[in-house]
Amino acid sequence: MLLIKTKIGPSTINGIGLFANQFIPKGTVIWKFHSGYDIKIDKNELAKLSEITKDCFLKYAYLNPDTDKYILCLDDARYFNHSDDPNCIDESPIEENEGITFAARDIQPGEELTSDYRKYDADYDYKMSIP
Repeated sequence: MLLIKTKIGPSTINGIGLFANQFIPKGTVIWKFHSGYDIKIDKNELAKLSEITKDCFLKYAYLNPDTDKYILCLDDARYFNHSDDPNCIDESPIEENEGITFAARDIQPGEELTSDYRKYDADYDYKMSIP
């Protein structure tokens, strides 16, 4: 669940992006998994979906390498784009099995929010192959 004000819009990175709609100081928690709002499913449940639904799901979900569960954000957090030099950091504290996203530095209003998919998505190669 996003914990800061954001908006979506055209991205110079890829299609649609997520943008800060406020000043975000370094260290601010930007996203945190919230059970009941975000969805967590295992691979067996994914296999039950139709191919079209599965393709859409996989485009926006990530596969947590620690839990081997798929996570789908039901808010605009699904529009974080990948960057090799992201302005957001994804960490997995022991007590937070789905991780937390922090601002890696001060982020200005209107700036696109980016993360390094390799840090939390076991499906990184698949994501990067989607046109």
